[in-house]
This record gives sequence, structure tokens and C-alpha cells, in this order.
Amino acid sequence: MDQAFELDNNPHTRLNILTGDWVLVSPHRTKRPWQGKVEDVTPDNRPDYDPKCYLCPGNGRADGDTNPDYTESFVFNNDFAALLPETPNGSLNEDGLLVAANQKGVCKVISFSPKHNLTLPEMSLEAITAVVNVWQSEFENLAAQEWIRYIQIFENKGEIMGCSNPHPHGQIWSQGDIPLEIVKETERQKTYYAVHRKSLLANYLKLELEKGERIVFQNDHFVALVPFWAVWPYEIMIVSKRHVNSIKLFTNAEKVALAEAIKVVTTKYDNLFETSFPYSAGMHQAPVNDGDYPEWHWHMHFYPPLLRSASVKKFMVGYEMLANPQRDITAEFAANRLRETSNVHYKISKAEN
Repeated sequence: MDQAFELDNNPHTRLNILTGDWVLVSPHRTKRPWQGKVEDVTPDNRPDYDPKCYLCPGNGRADGDTNPDYTESFVFNNDFAALLPETPNGSLNEDGLLVAANQKGVCKVISFSPKHNLTLPEMSLEAITAVVNVWQSEFENLAAQEWIRYIQIFENKGEIMGCSNPHPHGQIWSQGDIPLEIVKETERQKTYYAVHRKSLLANYLKLELEKGERIVFQNDHFVALVPFWAVWPYEIMIVSKRHVNSIKLFTNAEKVALAEAIKVVTTKYDNLFETSFPYSAGMHQAPVNDGDYPEWHWHMHFYPPLLRSASVKKFMVGYEMLANPQRDITAEFAANRLRETSNVHYKISKAEN
């Protein structure tokens, strides 16, 4: 008799409905012995102020400016921006083989808090809400520049994710063209919306809420889940319950609820291995100054690399670089482990005990 196919036991592929990409899932590989590289764990013992940090209040920055003595979030133009607003127009096309075009943009840095050692999960709900307010206002200000087509709000947390400064901060890159991942997500959402007259993520969220097996957290306005097609071991996506296409449209209640979802997700991450959990996270939302995009549904991705402990990460090499992404633990396993992890930060729990 043929063996029945099982998602939690047999190799299979899963479709990312937002991009059209596939991920290979190999759950049977979790049974193999591990002899991989163990990373050094950076001690989480930073002071709340570092006189050498260019993000701390009152300190000098690389461009010669001095930070104000700020008490909440602080925003400034990136001193080493990847995109520049004054880039001249120009292009190159030699027989369709050597192709290039100018790219203008504005890059900003957001210091989340004046405290050098205060990451998002350890900030108060009110302080995170203040960060969300800054994201919204910066989005509106950048979108007011008619040549800007897309605004990417993101955070790289931890040395392992290439963060160049340990002071908790995020970035906003805005540019005159629409980047690749947004092009792919736009196409998939637009095609679905044209047929169903409802957003792709609205129907996906409805199905996930009915099943419940990949839900990590929800409140009145947002759901945090491990997507069915997750690539990174403990990847999470936060999706707004209301179909809106950008952070610009969030109400005050939704901004507080988003802050709560971010605090819960990042706290669960820290608690998973009792470390300041690294990740790259960012919002995906509709392009600006380029039409209405009714198909677009706001969501936020969290891509963390840690796999088995605070010092063992998932490497994207070999097959992943040459073919397509691959993972061993299933999305359902990851969601269950995150769901069962406490919403109270481990430092608070240890202090109380």
C-alpha cells in the first residue's frame, strides 16, 4: 500500500502567493545530526548611552552635524545614503546587453529611542506607537515629492544581519523607480484582485484565521502569522485585518494595535533563545504617485536567520543561491513554537523571579 503524503514529514514545495516564487520544504531533515557552524553570541550588555555612538543624543555624526538631545524617535538623512536626490538623469543600453539607468532617492535613518540599549521589544507600547507615528508622517512627507514612486520602511537588527550600529534604529529608502520585490507582489495582487474583486491577502488571512495552525498573535486590527510559504526558520508576516494599501491610511487605533503586534512578535523572538534576536523586517505597501493600486494590502515581513539556538543560523547558500529557497522546519512547527513562547520579555521574567 502506498504511503500517504504528509506535509509535516515528506519533501514538498510551497508557493509564495505574493511573489510566485517557490520554497522547498524538507521536514525529514530535522532528524539529521547537526555539525554546523556555531556563531559567537554578542553579549547584550550595552550601556544606555555610548559617547562614541553617532545615534545617541548630543553626539556628533560623520557629516559633522550634532544630534539634538532628543527624547523620543529622531530622524535624519542618512550620512552614507545608497540613493541621492541630486543624481543626474542618464542611461546606458548597448545592444540590450549592457543596460543601466540613473536612480534618484532619499534615504533616512530613524533612531527608535535615545537609549543605546533599548530595542523594540523592550520599549513601552507608547514608545513603539510613537515610532509608528514617525513612520506614518515620514511616509506622507516623502510621498509628497511627486518623483518618488516607492517608500521602503525597514529595520536590520543585529550584527548577524549586517547592522553597522548597535543603537536600535531603522531606515527609510525612497526612490524614483519601483523595486523588484514590489513589482512581483504588485503583479500577483493585481491579477488576483481583477478576478476576485477582493485583496489576495484578505482572502488568505480569512483562510489562515479559520485554520489557526500558523497564527502567532492577533488583536482587533492585525494578525501575526508564519506564512505558509515561509523561507526563513521563524519568519513572520503581520497583516492588517482592514484592507488598506499603505500606512498612510492607518487610524490612531490601528497604529496602537500595530505597535502591540510588533512588541509581541519581537518579544517572542527574544524569548525563543533568550537573546536579542536578529532579523531584517520591513513593510510592503503600495507604490506612490503612480495610480491608486486598490489591489495592494499592507503587510510587514520579519526575516530572522536563527535556526536552532542563539548562535546557529540558517545559511542561504548552495541550492538556495543557485535554485530556490529551502527550509527544514515547517511553517506549522515554527508557528506553534512561537505561539507557545511567552509575550513577557525574558529579562522581565528573570527580574521578577
